[in-house]
Amino acid sequence: MATRQAASPAADDQIAQLMALIAYQQRELEALRARSAADGVVDLAQGVLVERLRCSPAQAAHQLARLSTQSGMPLVELAADVINRPADDNIASVTPHSHDQLRAQLAQVAVRRVTDGPLVAAAVLAEALTPLGAVAVALWMIEPDGALDLVGEAGLGALEASRWQRIPPQMDSLAQRVVQDGQPGWWPAGCSPHRRMPLVGPWSGARAVLPLMNTGALLGVMEICWPQPLDDFAPALRRQFIALAEVCAQSLGAAEGGAHRSRVEWLPALLDGLLPSAFLAHTIRDDDGRIIDFCIDHVSDGFVDPAGRDPHDLLGCRLLHVYPLLAVSDGLFSRAVEVLTTGRPYHASGFVVRVLAGDATVAADMDVRIARLYDGIVITWRPTDDADGLAALLQHAQRLGQLGGWQQDLRTGDVRWTDHTFTLFRLAPTAMPIALQDLDSHVLPEDIGAVDRFRKTLLTMRRPAAAAFRLIRVDGVTRHIRAFGEPVTDSAGALIAVCGAYQDLSAQYHTQVALAATREQLAGTEQRAEERHRLALQLQRAITPSSADPIQVTGLDVAVRYRPAEQDHLVGGDWYDVVVLPSQDVFLVIGDIAGHGITAVTGMVTLRNSLRGLAMTGAGPAQLLAWLNSVAYHLTDNITGTVICGLYNPATHTLRWAQAGHLPPVLVRRGAARTLRPPQGALLGADVRIRYEEATVSLQVDDGLLLFTDGLVERRATALSDTLEALLSLAGQPIGDLQHYADTILQGTTPDTDDDACLIAVRLR
Repeated sequence: MATRQAASPAADDQIAQLMALIAYQQRELEALRARSAADGVVDLAQGVLVERLRCSPAQAAHQLARLSTQSGMPLVELAADVINRPADDNIASVTPHSHDQLRAQLAQVAVRRVTDGPLVAAAVLAEALTPLGAVAVALWMIEPDGALDLVGEAGLGALEASRWQRIPPQMDSLAQRVVQDGQPGWWPAGCSPHRRMPLVGPWSGARAVLPLMNTGALLGVMEICWPQPLDDFAPALRRQFIALAEVCAQSLGAAEGGAHRSRVEWLPALLDGLLPSAFLAHTIRDDDGRIIDFCIDHVSDGFVDPAGRDPHDLLGCRLLHVYPLLAVSDGLFSRAVEVLTTGRPYHASGFVVRVLAGDATVAADMDVRIARLYDGIVITWRPTDDADGLAALLQHAQRLGQLGGWQQDLRTGDVRWTDHTFTLFRLAPTAMPIALQDLDSHVLPEDIGAVDRFRKTLLTMRRPAAAAFRLIRVDGVTRHIRAFGEPVTDSAGALIAVCGAYQDLSAQYHTQVALAATREQLAGTEQRAEERHRLALQLQRAITPSSADPIQVTGLDVAVRYRPAEQDHLVGGDWYDVVVLPSQDVFLVIGDIAGHGITAVTGMVTLRNSLRGLAMTGAGPAQLLAWLNSVAYHLTDNITGTVICGLYNPATHTLRWAQAGHLPPVLVRRGAARTLRPPQGALLGADVRIRYEEATVSLQVDDGLLLFTDGLVERRATALSDTLEALLSLAGQPIGDLQHYADTILQGTTPDTDDDACLIAVRLR
C-alpha cells in the first residue's frame, strides 16, 4: 500500500543521483545549443546524400548521424567532408572501390528488397565484401532471451554454420560483446589468442563485428571475416561497413515487418492479457555503448503508477525521467541493467518503489518482476496488498479446507491473520493475533516440543516446516491442528518474515480414531511384515557384509565394501561376489537388483547363487550373463537388475568382462583414473533375446580397478556425469594399502539418496 511522506532531506546517495540527473539534462541542453549552430552545414550534407544515394531526407539524416557516432568523427566535420568530397573522389588506398561505388552496391542490395537472411548474406559478400578481401559474413538476430540466432551466412560452410546457429547470452564471443557494448568491434590484426573465446570460422585474420541497427533498435549483429590481418580499418572504410550494416538491418527488418512492428505491435495485447500492471521499454545507450536509460514503449491499461499518473502519460518517456529515484544504489534501474546484461530474470517481493510527486515522496511496496525481451526489458509490478479480485475465492477455499493463513514480520514483530484463522482459534476478529513465540500457552503441554521444533526449523534453519499439535481454544475445546510455514527473504537473502497456514484436522483425527479397531485387526499383518523385513535385513547382511576379509590371489589384492541404505526399512538388492575358481581364475561380480525389501533380497540371492553355479562351467562372462538373463526372465517373479561379471587370469594379467546395464568399472593407472568403455549389454530380466558382448583389459603392475553400484555415485539434483567426475578425481591417487584405499573411496562418496552401495577394489601387485 502506498504511503505519503513529508518532504525532508534525502539520503546522500539519492541526492547524488538526482544531481547527476539534473547535470545530465543540462548537458543535453548545452549539446542542443551547440548542434543548432551547425544545422546549416548538416542540412546541406543531408541534401548531398539525398542527391547521391537517392534516399529520403529522413534516411539521409539518420545515416549521417549513425556514421558520425560509430566512426568517432564529429557530425559537423563529417558533414563538411561529405559536402567537399566530389562525386568521383576515390578513397585513398584503402580500397580500389570508390565511396560512391560501394554506396551504389549497398543501394542495389536495398533496392532488390532481399529480405531472406541467407540471400542478404550472399548478396553482401558477393557485391560488397569480396572485392575488399573478405571471405565470410554471418548475420545474427537477437532473440527475446538475448541469444543470437543465425539467420544468414555466406562463406562459412554448412558445418561451421551449424556450430554457430545459436549463441547464448552468457557465451563470451565477439558477437555477444558487440551486443552488450552497442558499438562496432574492430580487430584489424585478428583476435588475440589470449582472449580464450571461440571464433567463427578457421581464419585468424581481421574481424569486423557491427551492430544491426534499424530506426534506433538493435536487431542483431553482423560479423565479417578476413583470412589475413589488415593494416587497419581506416575511418572511411569503417563508415562504409557501418552503412553496409544499416542496409542489412533494413532488409532483415523488412523481413520481420520492421523492427518496431515485429517486436512491439503484438506485445501490447499479450502484456495486457497476461500482466495487468506492466510496461515494455527499449534500451538507450550513450556514444560508448553504455546503458544510460530505458525508453517506455508500451504501458498496460491496468498499470499502477505510485504517483497516480495516467499510464498513457508515460509513453515515450525515459524511465529515469519519470522515476528518477530508481537510479539510487542497488535500485530497480541497476537490476534492469543486470537483467539485460545477464539475461536472468529478477523477482522481488516487497520491493519499495519510491517516486517524486510534487513536494513529497511516495513509497509503495511492490511485487516486482523484470525480464529481458530482445534489446529491452519488461517490468511488471503491483502492490503487495493487491488482492487481484481473489479475496472472495480465497476466503471460500479457506472455509472449505478449514485453513487459516498467517504471516509474521520479523523486523517489526507484527502478526497478520486471515479472517478464517480467527475462526479456527475462536478469537474475535478484533483480537490480537497470536505470534509464534506465544503459541505454547495455547497448546497441550505434551505437544509443546513439536511446536518448538517447528519454530526452530523456520527461524534458525530457515527451511519450510510442518508440525501437528493439539490446540486449546478460548472456549475450552481441543482441536487437532497442523501448521505449515516457510521463510521469506528479501532481495539480499536476509530473513525478514515467516508465513504459512493452520489447518484444523479434527475431523480427520476422529475418523482415524474410528479406524483404530480396524488397525488392531491388522496388527498381525503388520507383525508378519516386520518379520519379513527382519529376515530380509539378516539375509542381506549375511550375504553382503559391510567389509570382508582381504582376498589375496597370486599377484592380486582384492578389497570389498558394502554400505547399506541410511534408512533401515529400505533393504536393497545390491550384492557382490569374489570367488577363486578351480581354474585359478578370479571371478569378480557386482550387481544391483531393482527395488527394496524381501523381494529384492531374495532376487539378489537367486541371481548370486545362480551365477556362482554357472561360473563352474568355465564359460566366459558374456555367456554367463546370457544364461543369467534367462534365469531372471523365466525363473523369477519379474526380477530385473544390473550386473558386471569379470574373469581375471593371473597368468596373463588380463580381465575379461561383460555388463548388463551397469555402470562401467574405473581403471586407475599411474595416478590417473578413467572409466572403461562398456561392451554391449542391457538390463537383466527385461528381454530374453538380449545379446551380451565381452571386453578385455590388460592390467599392469600397480594398476587399480574399481567395480561399484550406482549408490556410490548417485546424488539428488546432480548430473551423473558430474558425480562420476568426482569419483575419478577421488580415485586418482596413490593406492598404497588397498584396504585403506577402499575405505577412503567409500568415505569420500557421501550419499544423499536412500540407496545401498557396493564397492570392489582390485590392485595388481
